[in-house]
Amino acid sequence: MRESIDEIGSGGIGIKLIGKIADELSYTRDGLRNCLLIVKYFQPVLPQDSTQAWVKPAIDVFSFNWLTKQRNRQLERSYNQPIKTIHLQLNTDIKSVPQVLWWVEQLEDLPIPEAVLQQCKLATIEGFTNAVRHAHKNLPFQTPIDLEITVFNERLEVKIWDVGEPFDIQAKLLEELPVIWSELGCMLD
Repeated sequence: MRESIDEIGSGGIGIKLIGKIADELSYTRDGLRNCLLIVKYFQPVLPQDSTQAWVKPAIDVFSFNWLTKQRNRQLERSYNQPIKTIHLQLNTDIKSVPQVLWWVEQLEDLPIPEAVLQQCKLATIEGFTNAVRHAHKNLPFQTPIDLEITVFNERLEVKIWDVGEPFDIQAKLLEELPVIWSELGCMLD
């Protein structure tokens, strides 16, 4: 039950970790809910059985330019079309972390690099536990947390909605910035 939340140590590690994983990160208020958006870009994994050898066709420059323009138009259209979207709603319960992990594993069959999939799992779990421990700290156990992951051709988006008090993610990340820089061996002036 919720009593175990206080047993888990917190020191801003979750948002710092999410900040390191995400290529884009935002936290917005939409009506009564807050939404943490984590975006991660990747290069799709090619199927294992693609054994096509490189063949340089004899195409004139005009044809090549036309083909390139057609391909770019196709890519632009498909770039924002989701490959897959999954949803999950859970109560505010730290013991639901295994269920979150199982839920994210539905993405394993998609052309997502293994490292990116593992980062997605970690960021989703961290975002969920942050919602439980911080945003929903004083809310009833039955208060839902909504999760959504949308996979596109070259990115995935994780959205985590909570109903707690909003916080300033930019200020929190700036607060953590000196720690991040020191871990990287850099100095701030």
